[in-house]
Amino acid sequence: MHLLFPSDPFNKKRPDEQYAEEYDLVVAAGLQVALFSFEDFETGVFKTSVPFTPGACVLYRGWMLTPDAYAALIVHLHDNGAVEFTNAIQYRHCHHLPEWYPLLIAHTSETVVLDCNANFKQALDGLHWPGYFIKDYVKSLNTGAGSLVETPECIGPLVEAMRQYRGQIEGGICVRRREQYLEETERRYFVLLGQAYGATDEVPALVTECARLIDSPFFSIDVVLRSDGKLRVVELGDDQVSDRKEWAAERFAWMLSRAG
Repeated sequence: MHLLFPSDPFNKKRPDEQYAEEYDLVVAAGLQVALFSFEDFETGVFKTSVPFTPGACVLYRGWMLTPDAYAALIVHLHDNGAVEFTNAIQYRHCHHLPEWYPLLIAHTSETVVLDCNANFKQALDGLHWPGYFIKDYVKSLNTGAGSLVETPECIGPLVEAMRQYRGQIEGGICVRRREQYLEETERRYFVLLGQAYGATDEVPALVTECARLIDSPFFSIDVVLRSDGKLRVVELGDDQVSDRKEWAAERFAWMLSRAG
């Protein structure tokens, strides 16, 4: 397995600062690595710091990509004689909430998926939820007043704020029922080739169950304790573009080495 990292925008021989520690540790673990200019890739140009061995299986670790951009990256890999670790369908499956939600509906907050220009008050009439958490298919708004609103009438202005701060809405709008979670209990787990890993050796049974339900070789699961003590899934993501959060870089590199 080869790992593909974005290079520093000003020095294509070094990884981007965001991934430098992880890069050095996977090299120390004996994994094959390559760099590419993300800025060049965005203009349609793709060149790696070292050539891939023929048939190399490439795992991307870098900036978030839309499913279309990820599909374009796969085309470049194929043109360079390599194959992708995660295919385009698997990437979308974990990257977009409406893709994975039906499989984990029993373990996560109730969600209604709407067009970004929907009449939210009309679409949500009769729900009377205790609050509404708003995000597009991928992200919520982490600036201003945040992504929680009390009534459907407040959703439209929040969506406009998302457009303003982020420049686009990816997919549509996911309206999630507000649940009361215990502070400081959210944890991120990774699933690599069907095996669930945590920042420590402890992995909850819920995470192991989710690992069996999701068809992807490498993804992240965020879980949190609800106020009634029940563990809930709050997010799923393709791990090629997921932050490590509370994970030490050394443990993350160790996990990757087990698949390499």
